[in-house]
Amino acid sequence: MATSHTVRMSLLIAAVAVVLTGCATTSGTPSGSPSSSSSPTETTSPRPTGSSSPIPIDGQCATADLTGTIGKGGGGAAGSVEVTIVLTNNGSAQCSLQGWPGVSFVGDGNGTQLGKAAEFDRSTPHATVTLSPGGSVQAPLRITQALNYSTDDCKPQQADGFRVYPPGSTESLFVKDADVTACTSTSISLLTVGALAAS
Repeated sequence: MATSHTVRMSLLIAAVAVVLTGCATTSGTPSGSPSSSSSPTETTSPRPTGSSSPIPIDGQCATADLTGTIGKGGGGAAGSVEVTIVLTNNGSAQCSLQGWPGVSFVGDGNGTQLGKAAEFDRSTPHATVTLSPGGSVQAPLRITQALNYSTDDCKPQQADGFRVYPPGSTESLFVKDADVTACTSTSISLLTVGALAAS
């Protein structure tokens, strides 16, 4: 009888130990959850101001294969001028771009951003454009004249040109234009850019 009771007690103790072990294993599971839920955050790249898409399109042009220039525009309204940002594919293969480039004035001889980045003209079509080697695309860029604003409000400064982020890219290129004046105040927006289109 005592032996039977001892066996029962041993089995009961063993069963309780198994249950407690299971609870300990279960309580350890949530500690792994934060690392799995944080991994998307770690792999998500921050987008530069002015990017039109968080994800590059298929066949996206590499920024290193692009050069930028300023082309003639369609004139401009009173107090502003319109030029074009021209991006040319210098790579050996065709590639594609789609959307609005991020554009801002830069200066100080070192690429420092001057004032606010360009606003997007969302009314312009933004179809995907495929560039053959040597091919180019262009986007209209309207530049409001800094002289439209008081010196105190604008804090004008001669710019060296523009920093341009191709749509879907976190890398930029420099487009020289020493004939533009920026407002260094971030409360004034002088730039409005349209979507890239075949040139």
